[in-house]
Amino acid sequence: MTAAKDPWLLTPGPLTTSAATKEAMLHDWGSRDAQFIETNARVLRRLLDIANAADTHVCVPLQGSGTFTVEAALGTLIPPRDANKDAKALVLINGAYGKRMAQILDYAGRDHDVLETPEDTPPNLNDLEAALKSDSAITHVVAVYCETTAGILNPIEDIARITAENQRRLIIDAMSAFGALPFDASAIPFDGMMASSNKCLEGVPGMGFAILRRAALEQCQGNAHALSLDLYDQWRAMEKNGQWRFTPPTHVINAFDAALDQFDAEGGAAGRHARYAANCKILVDGMRGLGFETLLADEVQAPIIVTFKMPADPKFDFQAFYDALGSRGYVIYPGKLTVAPSFRIGCIGQLGESEMKGALEAIAEVMEEMGVESGAP
Repeated sequence: MTAAKDPWLLTPGPLTTSAATKEAMLHDWGSRDAQFIETNARVLRRLLDIANAADTHVCVPLQGSGTFTVEAALGTLIPPRDANKDAKALVLINGAYGKRMAQILDYAGRDHDVLETPEDTPPNLNDLEAALKSDSAITHVVAVYCETTAGILNPIEDIARITAENQRRLIIDAMSAFGALPFDASAIPFDGMMASSNKCLEGVPGMGFAILRRAALEQCQGNAHALSLDLYDQWRAMEKNGQWRFTPPTHVINAFDAALDQFDAEGGAAGRHARYAANCKILVDGMRGLGFETLLADEVQAPIIVTFKMPADPKFDFQAFYDALGSRGYVIYPGKLTVAPSFRIGCIGQLGESEMKGALEAIAEVMEEMGVESGAP
């Protein structure tokens, strides 16, 4: 099997992108040009429409990776300890990205507690309710929709319902969910949702965005702990003239606009979910046929990235496995778990049936070369 010129990225992002998305970056734009300003405004409108949030929320973009936007949103929506505003977050953790948000709050000097479950276990909803009822100081709940540490799907609608019933505010890391998993502002009450260009919407890396409840954002002046991460200031500046405060990622935004055209053509989130779910089924069925075992039960497995337990066969060496797949044009991802040795294979990006089956063929070839008879843990 010969590798493609570019490898297939079976990872949680950056992703394999289409030729049309790449081609959209083959021009230069001035950041103050009317054409670019209109493209930027169109992208923000489209993102609000995907979330069914145009009437209640605003979309604020930010340069950098998704974590930049997560840090910006947390620091903008949750005031610091010395701001004379009552604020305390409860962070739901079942993986690295929940832990990262708690770390961000530590750095930013925001009061918070954590409610942690193992990486293969969704948050306990009864524990969430009990925490909110027992601690009146909690003002915000912070949760990850799809935690790609294990690929687990967290019950975000239930989390949103419990948060709203207890009159608290919800902030959602939807990096690996938005654009493929259901997300409707009328069904999921939230003050903030963060995602990025290079996940399920299949753009290229370089920008994140936050969809923020307008009424909440209006109260956030002066909260941010860093000028470049101040989403209130970014929003107010963009409201005035449509321009970014600092140099925007012009090529990334134009690629994102092209990627959103393809998203619409595929049938929006429903169409994208259908393709990713089909990819996931091909992958899981094929890997189980080779003896591999998934970390997660099927009912909590999101069709974004799948964690497989490491084979017990002493002939299996992950680095050799990874390198051999890479030489065949397939890039997978190391594991990030503490509960079990593992590796991960993504289902998202510009991939379909032929690419997933090709990856499985390559995996079978590599196992045979290594002398590994089964992927059983």
